Amino acid sequence: MSNITRRGFLKQCTLAAGALGWTARSWSQVPGANGDIRLAVAGLNGRGRDHIKAWAKMEGVRLTALCDVDSKVLGAEVDRLDKSGLKVEAFTDIRKLLAGNNVDAISLATPNHWHALATVWSLQAGKDVYVEKPVSHNVWEGEKMVEAARRYHKIVQAGTQSRSSSGIKEAVAWVRAGHLGKIRVARALCYKARPSIGKTSGPQPVPAGVDYDLWCGPAPLTPPRRQQFHYDWHWFWDYGAGDLGNQAVHEMDVARWFLGEQTLSPRVLAVGGRLGYDDDGETPNTLMIFHDYINAPLITEVRGLPEKAGSPQMDNYKGARVGIVVECEGGHVLVPTYTGATAFDKDGQKIKTFEGASSHYENFIQAVRSRRESDLNSPIFQSHVSSALCHTGNISYRLGSRQSPDAVREQIKGDSQALPAFQRLCEHLAANNVDLEKTPATLGELLKMNVANSTFLQNKRANLLLTRKTREPYVIRVG
Repeated sequence: MSNITRRGFLKQCTLAAGALGWTARSWSQVPGANGDIRLAVAGLNGRGRDHIKAWAKMEGVRLTALCDVDSKVLGAEVDRLDKSGLKVEAFTDIRKLLAGNNVDAISLATPNHWHALATVWSLQAGKDVYVEKPVSHNVWEGEKMVEAARRYHKIVQAGTQSRSSSGIKEAVAWVRAGHLGKIRVARALCYKARPSIGKTSGPQPVPAGVDYDLWCGPAPLTPPRRQQFHYDWHWFWDYGAGDLGNQAVHEMDVARWFLGEQTLSPRVLAVGGRLGYDDDGETPNTLMIFHDYINAPLITEVRGLPEKAGSPQMDNYKGARVGIVVECEGGHVLVPTYTGATAFDKDGQKIKTFEGASSHYENFIQAVRSRRESDLNSPIFQSHVSSALCHTGNISYRLGSRQSPDAVREQIKGDSQALPAFQRLCEHLAANNVDLEKTPATLGELLKMNVANSTFLQNKRANLLLTRKTREPYVIRVG
């Protein structure tokens, strides 16, 4: 572990913020304003490699540092860049990176449970931040990220890159202008293969080269319980949010964009389970989340099993596997990719296409230079709300109990959109040889929310899951 103390680090951050004096100084006085933006990447597996690739080749950006708690992963990436002619500093502890003076902005692709803390620490150290989705591990963390971005007057872009699609943006405006009439339901679909992660006999060894205390950070310091250390954390509550937060957050963000909602939903209900196999994973591989907004519901469907047992193909709904379908009075809009959309009339005839996208990374750099949050396509507040929708859906699920299909139908029978979605879910599971009478799904608790302060109404257990206790020194403190 680093010998940098928490108190010393916060003192450095405070001094740095005061010295920069963002509100009083012009951008021309900020390092990188008239030259390259010096940028670091933290978290180098998975999405982190895409970050490195994007920043390393971007004009006006100079990649100066890499950070990862796995010394083997870190060393491999540093060596790879070195062979390409790019020399960078290497850090295993993000606090040491932030204490230096060779970075203007940081790009975060760490596991989910580190996103909020790394963002807040970076802001306090005077850095702008690009952070991957979901931006938070729980609702309270997202609120602290929004608060910190405003308090320290910094630029924070979230990695929900569909917001940089001009085609999707045009489709959103077109639908909200009423060209297809009133929206009846916005569906966020995540039909993405997620096979079993296997079942271990007990705690697993930490891979050589990993500083496990740093890897856990704000999460409990407990032994790993998975065969694949570096990815399968997604399926454990202490670190991830399942595919709801891993992938479906993109689709939920766009669906909410169409609806124009800027708060959490007043009611939320989840139905699903980890079905079709028995493994060490905790999060559901099959899930339906019903966010009951007043004007129109947002329904999210996560399916990790194929269209039928033994098939390599996944289900699709009106042409979308991982995408969005917005159903309106006069037709529907299909968003099957991150870059475009197609509108159809009531008879299913194509009537309009929307295409085009720009670099989400470049949009962040543009805003870093302009110092205007309004220039961001995906500011932290927007992604906080969409990430929080994932969290409240998961809270409903985690507070639920296994119930028969008839019990689920009885709970949702009054809603014309949720009931047929559940029926399709039952058919999907039956095609995968899952008998819900013998292996019931979990019917989540119906939760009601005070959207003004993002707390659940008269539900102490649910409110406890809006945050969690973290361990020193990995604690978020803003102000």
